[in-house]
Amino acid sequence: MSPNPQWDVPRALRVARLFHLVCGVRDACVTPFLTLYLRQLGVAAPWVGVLMGTKHLVAACWTPFCAFLAKRYHKRRMFLTGSLLGSAGASLLMVLIPPVDRNPGNHFCNGSNRVVSTVLPLGVTRTVTMTSAQGSVPNHWAGTPSLPGGRHTRALDTSGFPNEFGKNQEGILGGLQAYLVGSVAGARITTQARHPVTSGLRVNSQEGTFEVGNATLDSLPESTALGSPGDLLKTQGDAQALNHSSKGPQWTFILSLGFVVFWELLTAPLVQVADDSLYEYLDFVDATDRNRDLWLWRLLGMSAGVCGIAALVGHLECFLVTNGPRGVIHFYSYALLSTLALAVSTAFPVPIDQKRGPSYKTIKALSLIRGDARLILLAFTVLWIGATASTVQNFLFWHMKDHGSSELVMGFSVALSLLGEILFHPFRTWLLRKLSRVGVLGLGLGCLALQLLYYSFTWSWWSVLPVQILSALSSGALWWAMGVSVEDLSTSGVERSLGTMFRGHLYESGGSLGSFVGGFIVMRFGIAVLYQACCVVLLLWLALFLSIQSRLPREQRINYSKLLAMEGSDASDSEQESERDWLVKAMREEHKDWKG
Repeated sequence: MSPNPQWDVPRALRVARLFHLVCGVRDACVTPFLTLYLRQLGVAAPWVGVLMGTKHLVAACWTPFCAFLAKRYHKRRMFLTGSLLGSAGASLLMVLIPPVDRNPGNHFCNGSNRVVSTVLPLGVTRTVTMTSAQGSVPNHWAGTPSLPGGRHTRALDTSGFPNEFGKNQEGILGGLQAYLVGSVAGARITTQARHPVTSGLRVNSQEGTFEVGNATLDSLPESTALGSPGDLLKTQGDAQALNHSSKGPQWTFILSLGFVVFWELLTAPLVQVADDSLYEYLDFVDATDRNRDLWLWRLLGMSAGVCGIAALVGHLECFLVTNGPRGVIHFYSYALLSTLALAVSTAFPVPIDQKRGPSYKTIKALSLIRGDARLILLAFTVLWIGATASTVQNFLFWHMKDHGSSELVMGFSVALSLLGEILFHPFRTWLLRKLSRVGVLGLGLGCLALQLLYYSFTWSWWSVLPVQILSALSSGALWWAMGVSVEDLSTSGVERSLGTMFRGHLYESGGSLGSFVGGFIVMRFGIAVLYQACCVVLLLWLALFLSIQSRLPREQRINYSKLLAMEGSDASDSEQESERDWLVKAMREEHKDWKG
């Protein structure tokens, strides 16, 4: 330990671990549930994709610029403080966005699921099948006959249908009956036009029944009951025209876009600026290898936070929130934890300003990628990984919600994937030695494709949980192999800049592309088709990657910083282990020839 108190490395590492832990809990409060909150506001799937794609694009472009400014003008402490304070305030602005449906009766704490009534023309009786998540139905449906699976049926008597349709009542009602009962596609389109999210309406044309899933009940307003007299008088084109003329959805989308962009502008620089600050702090005393486990603390924080916030929302929101969409507790918790992270950041290690020459490592990394076919292939791989991973982040909770899942189960599914990645971390060296980095990359891509295919066939609220353990390979092992590939293919001094470019710019750019395209696929074909399409794309890219990789020249660069660090080590065990690495052997031999 240096006698200078500024270079108290153990204390700096403890503060950095606590900071990453708190930031992990903070991010887990909102990030996994953001698209679910937007759905509860009434934002349609394609516009959710646009919002999340813009968020990823801002992160990809704005983060490196802020990191450059913070380093250039020695304002890292100011950037850390400003990001935490600003993001806390921006998160509270999100609760001010008005939902598309502003009816106070459309609230989730009313003690039961809302009933979507289907009103048919005079003298017509049809059966409406309702699904209840808790196996119970509202009080005014008590005593109705039940069906297997918690479904309840009730015959609707339309003898009291209003007589306000004028002279053409019989003709209108006859046409509407044929439209409502005989046209399954028309009923589905009309429902989606009224509330353009994943529709849970299922129409049985043979029995003349309508089955309404629990997910749709959570999102459909009571005031727009299916088949109400006002809706029955509208044709399909009139309903769409009325929907487009309404300013509610557009205003909600515009406000959401503005707040999300503002929030991301304030949040994005935090992690990169903190990592750069800690790296330079440790680099001054040659201790940069001691910060390699910081990501574990962040994942631990996210695992605890995603389950904790889901449990908190389930128990306290009905007491703390009297009206509005479900999910505002997420943003209140985010702001509170941002304040706690701000207190920790006051002790975060920021090095004394050192007079150094201008750094062109980012430009060197770009030129290195442009001149190496293997790095170009790796860059496209990261781009596709980001695109497919964004579809999971954006719409997996939608898919689970459609099957009756609670937020606690959703949080537990995320925690399972993160814990699997942490527990599998000690086996990374063994796996890379057995399969090589190319083999581990192929294994990770294959596991990610298998996960997406499994998601498309989800049949129950709990069925997502078993496959989450594959995240240890589809996320953990994939990025381990990516990191080893970057180290092997980069030159001395550019490894970190190249790794930051892959994990930040390229991955976020892929996430932006996947979000933009994925939202429109969900609107047109559904979430299951989206995941099946992503699975096919990944498998095709895996085949192309392996075929191209085998034909590229096996050119290895000498990383002298890695070699000198290995020669300076006094541990005989590490010497013997490194002897088994053929690349290090080649580096050692060439280095000896160069010295001779």
